[in-house]
Amino acid sequence: MTTDHRTDAAIVAESLRRPEAFAALFDRHFDRIHGYLSRRFGPQAAADAASETFLVAFRRRGSYDPARVDALPWLFGIAVRVARSQRRTERRMLRATGVHDAPPEDPHATVDARLGAGEREALRRALAGLRRQERDALTLFALADLTYEEIAVALGTTPGTVASRIFRARSRLSGELAALRPALANPKEAVDA
Repeated sequence: MTTDHRTDAAIVAESLRRPEAFAALFDRHFDRIHGYLSRRFGPQAAADAASETFLVAFRRRGSYDPARVDALPWLFGIAVRVARSQRRTERRMLRATGVHDAPPEDPHATVDARLGAGEREALRRALAGLRRQERDALTLFALADLTYEEIAVALGTTPGTVASRIFRARSRLSGELAALRPALANPKEAVDA
């Protein structure tokens, strides 16, 4: 197995001359993007959203800032926007077909194994109650393990704004999720209970 030591910026630049070179960026980052989307929206929606993320990235590769060596924050920014778009489309389709309640977003689907049904619903409601910008920043931090600087690139803002959004999200969630703390702090006890 050979390791590709080129930077993401070099791969994107090469893909402008040779489009097939973009496959190296896909191979390098698909699992992280898919993992984030899967934890945020579930495995079915994640596959479509991850594929769409890379399609959009490929189409927009000409606008990529070559000063950014790492493309992962850029890809996460695209993933957030693709996921939002897919949710809006899903809601419109459900309304058009006579179904009035769109399925709720479940940003922490994989936490389900550690929580009971009531706790899952409380977590879903609490996260759904956040402002979109706060939820995006918090989920990129918690689910994608990005730094504030990387989140800022992904969301097109500053690290200070990211810090403020995450602080506000945590503050809003702290009271609402007080009952979940034992399950989240010690998952083994929550599952055994």
